[in-house]
Amino acid sequence: MSLHQTSSKQTSRSLNQPGAASTRLQGGTLMLARGVWIAGAVAVLVIFFASLPANFAYLHNVGTNETSFSIRQLTPDGLRKLQVYGLSVDFYATYITGCKVIFVAAWFALGGLIFWRKSDDRMAFFASFALIMFPIGFTNTIALEALPPTWLLPVECVQFLGGISLSVFFYVFPDGRFVPSWTRWLLIGWVIEESYVSFFALTPVNPFVRSLIVGFLFIVLLVSLVAVQFYRYRRVSNPVQRQQTKWVVFGMTVAVLGFAATISVGTTLFPADARSGPFETMIAYTALDLFLLLIPFSIGLAILRSRLWEIDVIINRSLVYGTLTVSLALIYVGSVLALQTLLGSFTEGNQFAIVGSTLVIAVLFQPLRRRIQAIIDLRFYRRKYDAARTLEGFSATLRSEVDLQQLREQLVAVVDETMQPTHVSLWLRPQEQIGKQSAAWINTPPASPREK
Repeated sequence: MSLHQTSSKQTSRSLNQPGAASTRLQGGTLMLARGVWIAGAVAVLVIFFASLPANFAYLHNVGTNETSFSIRQLTPDGLRKLQVYGLSVDFYATYITGCKVIFVAAWFALGGLIFWRKSDDRMAFFASFALIMFPIGFTNTIALEALPPTWLLPVECVQFLGGISLSVFFYVFPDGRFVPSWTRWLLIGWVIEESYVSFFALTPVNPFVRSLIVGFLFIVLLVSLVAVQFYRYRRVSNPVQRQQTKWVVFGMTVAVLGFAATISVGTTLFPADARSGPFETMIAYTALDLFLLLIPFSIGLAILRSRLWEIDVIINRSLVYGTLTVSLALIYVGSVLALQTLLGSFTEGNQFAIVGSTLVIAVLFQPLRRRIQAIIDLRFYRRKYDAARTLEGFSATLRSEVDLQQLREQLVAVVDETMQPTHVSLWLRPQEQIGKQSAAWINTPPASPREK
């Protein structure tokens, strides 16, 4: 029995076109690129963690109605509104700082993961660099004024590189080429806009305080990012690239449009005194962070669903064991508390609770891991999940099926469902040939010891 298959197989190669080999970084170029990435990552982490204490203290200050919405400080009216609801300045500062930590961590984690797995691929490397550099521009860098003046230039340089690198990434994603070719000239606009914001703005670095001309230029350039990706998706990308990048295009489009809409609505429809309230400020900056988080999350979804840059295996395992760890921790804490409550009257109640909870965790580990793996495969790896279920069903059928015709039809159906080829043919050796070969084998006398 043999199977003949011709398939339009969707490969899991890099997103680049037939010159995929030319997209690899090698030798000294690879070492230099990795050194630049590590230096940038260290700079981002140092600046961010150095800004956290100053930022937290800065948010405790009370500003004016004209500036607080832009730089997140409370106003006297905002402070009174917080106190009406029984909330403190600490709550406000902790909320804003916590949102920013989550924002930076999400971008940095995905950028670091891509660098760890695919730093030798030019497009993957550039994506990881843009992901780690960009979020520093959305931390409250004005708080660094409390630090020595030598911090100012590094902060401005990192913010400039972050804005430029992410813009270039979306112009050249996914194959590393500017399409159309004239879009490379749009980088001049980004250099002007990011230079003004990073180096020459007289107001604190933030997305709201810009001159009218630079603000208009910023909106136009944001729209160009969306337009270029739509043009690529509809006119340039092949089916494989479309499958791999559709989530990135969708996430980037929603993020850019949502970001622009939040800024426009917040600065045009509402007066300054309405925008300066603590709850309005928290909602506005939460919305901005959530919209921008769609960019790294959409790249992660593309990796999970479409094998973008082929690092979905490590993410699959991270999801499984991360979810497993959190689940077991919650079960352990819950069981300890429950057993302590039930056995509270006993002297050794705490010891029994800890031992019992540990035994429960040991028993649940493998079943829970398999269940979580099945859920993740079902949600993100549907084809793999369906193929495994189909093969399990076919294996069970083999044990009881005696009709050759039924078995043949089922085998062809299984191959078609699991491998999805364009054509499947099944060839069976004629029955008379099988009989002759069996008879010849049966009637052949065993070799004598001297013939062996």
